[in-house]
Amino acid sequence: MRKVTLEDVFVHPITQKYLGRSGIAHAVAVAEFAYIFAGQFDVDPDKATKAALLHDVGHYTWYRDGEWDYDMYKENDIHAIKGANRAHKLLVRIGEDPQAAKEIAVAILLHTDSYLPKGSLERQPLQEVVAFADEADEQAGGKHHYKTISHEAALKRIQALDTAIEQKTAQHFG
Repeated sequence: MRKVTLEDVFVHPITQKYLGRSGIAHAVAVAEFAYIFAGQFDVDPDKATKAALLHDVGHYTWYRDGEWDYDMYKENDIHAIKGANRAHKLLVRIGEDPQAAKEIAVAILLHTDSYLPKGSLERQPLQEVVAFADEADEQAGGKHHYKTISHEAALKRIQALDTAIEQKTAQHFG
């Protein structure tokens, strides 16, 4: 039995604040994709879905003249760095295993290479799962951050993921 569930993470006020900026519908969809990919890559679905849910909590809104400026965002954003730090702090605060919190934070840090100098990035399987899940829900021009979902619908999907993770964990370790 997990000590900290995905629902615990989702309902926390800090999570709600930052997911509100980056898109709750996108975060939930990426968590669902991460659950699927975790099975394909033999990765812990609990860590994968938590990292996926929180992968964009470091977003800053880049606006120019009152309008979202996607080019300015692509050029200047370091959301993965800020998000890894925020997620780690949040997870430790709510009682996540410290080692798991670190692995989740590193997966968030490496879910994109947009802030890194040109080159190649070698990711571990958990990090790959989160990156693939994010890419699976991506839309041109950052439109995936503007999809909407009600809080109730998002919470139901998170609860369904928690149930699936519990079942998978019981099968794998039970």
